[in-house]
Amino acid sequence: MNGSVLFYVQHLLGIGHLRRVLRIIPFLAERGMAVTLVSGGEALADMDEAGAARIVQLPPLRSPDASFKRLVDDSGRPVSDALWRARHAGLLAALAAARPDAILFETYPFGRSKFWPEIDALIAAARALHQEAPLIASVRDIVVVGDKPQRRRDIVARVRGGIDAVLVHGDPAFIPLDASFPEVAEIADKVIYTGYVGGSGEAMVAGGGSDGADEVLVSAGGGAVGGPLLRAALAACRAGCLADRQWRILAGPNLPDPEFAAFAADLPERVVLERYRRDFPQMLQRCLLSISQGGYNTTLDILAAGAPAVVVPFAGGDETEQALRIAALAARGIVETLSEDALSPATLAAAIDRAVARPPGRIALDFGGGRRTAALVAALSAAGAGGAARVLAAQRRSGAR
Repeated sequence: MNGSVLFYVQHLLGIGHLRRVLRIIPFLAERGMAVTLVSGGEALADMDEAGAARIVQLPPLRSPDASFKRLVDDSGRPVSDALWRARHAGLLAALAAARPDAILFETYPFGRSKFWPEIDALIAAARALHQEAPLIASVRDIVVVGDKPQRRRDIVARVRGGIDAVLVHGDPAFIPLDASFPEVAEIADKVIYTGYVGGSGEAMVAGGGSDGADEVLVSAGGGAVGGPLLRAALAACRAGCLADRQWRILAGPNLPDPEFAAFAADLPERVVLERYRRDFPQMLQRCLLSISQGGYNTTLDILAAGAPAVVVPFAGGDETEQALRIAALAARGIVETLSEDALSPATLAAAIDRAVARPPGRIALDFGGGRRTAALVAALSAAGAGGAARVLAAQRRSGAR
C-alpha cells in the first residue's frame, strides 16, 4: 500500500455528494492507497463503487426538507445528544483504525456548518495522532454558502487556519470557484482545480444491452425532491408528447415509497418505472432525450454522452448550485432548461420539442478530475502537511490551475 486516506462525506437530502466521492475512490485505489470512507448520511443499498474501501457508516442524519434548517435521524426524529455522541465515537474509532496519511473532507468548510463541531473534534484528534497528515477540502465547482458576511469570513478562517489544500472538482475555464465564492482570492494559495469528476475518459465506458436506446430517459437523481419533475414528465407523456417512443423513469432511491407506489399504480403502457440503474451513464449514450434535474453527476454524464437534454434544476430553499451550472450550459446552447417555477406538462413538452429538434450541443471541459484528484492526494500525502504548499506550487508550475 502507498499510504492511507480517510474520506469524510455527509449528504443531507440528495446523494450527489456521496456519489462523487464514490467516483473518486477507485482512482485512489489505483494508486495503492487504502481508503476509509466515513459516511454520515443515509446508507445507500448500492455501494459497489467503493470497491475495497472500508466503509464506516455513522448513525445517519438527514434534512427532512429543502430548507436544510433541521436535522433528523433515520426515523425522522430530532437529533439527540446520544446520537451526536455515537457519531463522535464512530469518527474517532474510524480515525484510530485507519491512521490515515491524509484526510479529505467533502464540502467542509464550505458547507455543513451544523457538523463543524464533530469535524473540529476529528481534526483535533487527527493532529494528535499524525501531525503531518494533510487536511484536504474536496468541493464541487459551485458552493452554496449564503450571503451572510460572517459565514464567509468563517470559511476563509477555517481554510487559512487548518486546511492544507482545497481541491475544486471543476474547470475554471467554465465556472471558476469565485463565481460562487468571491473570497477565493483570500485562499488562492491553497486552491487547485482537479477538473470535473466523471464524464469522458473516466466514467463513460461503453456498456452492453439495449435499454435506453431511442428512449426518453427521465431521471431525478436521488429522488428525494424529484416528485414534481416526474409528475410533469408523466403528464406530458400521457398528453401525447413523443408518443412513438418508450419513456423510462428512474425515480431515485430516495423518492418516498408512497410516491413511487402511486406512480407504479398508474403508468401509461409505454412507460417503464425503475428506482435506479448502475448503467445510467451508458443508457444516456443510447437515449433519444434526457429529462433530468441538474445535479453535478447527472449533468456530467449527460455532457459526456452528448445526449440531447432538458434540465429542470432543483432550486428549493437557498439552493443556487444547479441553476447556476445549467444556466451557463443553456447560454452556450448545450441544453434546454426550464425553471421549477415554470414547470408544467405543457412547458415541459415545449422544451422537449425544442431539444429534439436540434443537434445536441458540445462543450470542451476538463473531465479528468477523478484521476487528478488521486494524484494530488497521493502527492500531498507523501509530502505531509508541511510540504503541501510546495506540492501545490509545483502543480501550478506544471500547468495545473
